[in-house]
Amino acid sequence: MNSSPKESDTVASPCINVCVIDECTGFCAGCLRTLDEIATWGSSSNTTRQEILHKVDVRRAVVNQTRHDRQGS
Repeated sequence: MNSSPKESDTVASPCINVCVIDECTGFCAGCLRTLDEIATWGSSSNTTRQEILHKVDVRRAVVNQTRHDRQGS
């Protein structure tokens, strides 16, 4: 039995090909990962990838709230 993960089991990258690092936050404008997270993604375990995606979700919530607050709604 082959114990390596199937491609369908691999956690997909959140990259959306908008690869610009924000100098203020250090996050990619497209996927909200740090340069370190981007650089290590390919060799990371699915567990580590899930941890990164959780951080991205938190960052996205903060960004969305900030945008909402700036709009005065």
